[in-house]
Amino acid sequence: MAAGKEIRGKIKSVENTKKITKAMEMVAASKMRKAQDRMYAARPYANRIRNITSNLAQANPEYTHPFMVKQEGAKAVGIIVVTTDKGLCGGMNTNSLRIVLNKMRELEGQGNKVQAVAIGNKGLGFLNRFGAKVVSQATQLGDTPHLEKLIGPIKVLLDAYEEGKLDAVYMVYTKFINTMRQEAQLEQLLPLPSEKLTADAGHHSWDYIYEPDAQTVIDDLLVRYVEALIYQAVAENMASEQSARMVAMKAASDNAGNVIGELKLVYNKTRQAAITKELSEIVAGAAAV
Repeated sequence: MAAGKEIRGKIKSVENTKKITKAMEMVAASKMRKAQDRMYAARPYANRIRNITSNLAQANPEYTHPFMVKQEGAKAVGIIVVTTDKGLCGGMNTNSLRIVLNKMRELEGQGNKVQAVAIGNKGLGFLNRFGAKVVSQATQLGDTPHLEKLIGPIKVLLDAYEEGKLDAVYMVYTKFINTMRQEAQLEQLLPLPSEKLTADAGHHSWDYIYEPDAQTVIDDLLVRYVEALIYQAVAENMASEQSARMVAMKAASDNAGNVIGELKLVYNKTRQAAITKELSEIVAGAAAV
């Protein structure tokens, strides 16, 4: 029964793995609800500040912030890569990093140098393996994104763009659609796309009283707008992470159950064959006597 003992060991090993994946599924389900609530709460703020930015940009056309001006001649582009700190969340990071790789190859093929900011351990490891120039990073963000931890790393690219050292800044993250569906997104962060700054335009014009002056207000507001976009992207990515991990762990638990069923069937067949063999030997011995 050496084979039977080996099969019992495999069954016990798979059962222990199933306990772990089931526990991870339940933890991810609990964190997913909190992450989704946080993401949905941040969306109205991002939309409102976009509308205010649009109105300010149209109400004061004589001043144009550097974030709204297309830079040319630097031959350098920045990419903000938003990934997770941990794995075991299906192909979520793989889809985002595939987009990053294709975009980097496209930019380098056009003669541009790429500077990257990594938000999350998985993206940082990928960029280091690929040999990309990582100018700053933010890892170990935990389950709750904090804007103060994101401002420092992203400010490196924002300042470089404002100084004319970058032609554009892109951001890659995973957008939360629903629990079963998350999509990797590539968005142009700088210069700010004109279609994003026309959300509240059209039927009426806005006028404002600026204190201390229009330039100061618009400068500060556009910086806050970009920070809100990045915070929203990180919140979307975290909600997607927990959803993807819950689905992946559920699939792993189901597969472990199928493997256990198959191993038990093999074990029962092996045990039945051993018993049949022993009975045949006993009967043969009795007949010989």
